[in-house]
Amino acid sequence: MTRIRRFLLPALLIAGLVAFFAGGLHHYVTFDVIAQNYAALKSFTAANLLASYLGFMLAYAIAVAFSLPIALPLTLTGGAILGWPAVGLVVIGATTGAAIVFTAARSVLGDFLRAKAGPFMAKLEAGFSENAFSYLLALRLVPAVPFWVTNIVPAMTSMRLSTYCAATFIGIIPGTTVFIWVGRGFDHVLAAGRTPDLAILGSPEILLPLAGIGALALLPIIVRWWQMRRQSGDLDAPKPKKSGAK
Repeated sequence: MTRIRRFLLPALLIAGLVAFFAGGLHHYVTFDVIAQNYAALKSFTAANLLASYLGFMLAYAIAVAFSLPIALPLTLTGGAILGWPAVGLVVIGATTGAAIVFTAARSVLGDFLRAKAGPFMAKLEAGFSENAFSYLLALRLVPAVPFWVTNIVPAMTSMRLSTYCAATFIGIIPGTTVFIWVGRGFDHVLAAGRTPDLAILGSPEILLPLAGIGALALLPIIVRWWQMRRQSGDLDAPKPKKSGAK
């Protein structure tokens, strides 16, 4: 029974992901479909605002928990329809879903991956053990790292769930705010039944500030490394003089 309970949550999440694609549901979460039904979505939201908030947050948590590849259209559509309140809804929903993935991955993969990874896992474990919050915060802030990767990798270490949730919650706020801001600009495009141009998401104006924030999150780790090097004498040790004729 203990083994069954251990594998129950991971099996459920994998089954949900398979069912999502097997049932063809991924064809319904596209900007073409959203644009065709945008007016109906907007009207329903206006008439049922609280239910829309709760439904959107729940849908986002489910999408992250099952690792469904629909986070981007959900975020941008939330920004277009719900406006700035979508920032808080996305952050809460994503953190909840990520915590579920973390718990499921740790229950099954933790011991197995630690046994198979060898020296790499030892280095990863050491890094996360010393600077768990800063490490994960930087990974969350940098948009180049896939969200599902940073959901699973910390589960391979001894990182606490509370630290994981705190770093996730804080780390996704800047990126979420940017994407909601972009989504708000898509309102008129979707209302006209057109598909928005997503090329703006790869522009330097969006990626560089987020990368800069991610670099700032690594600053405490760099400072600590420098202090340890200095304490060990690596930085202050005098260089040996070259031997030679006087």
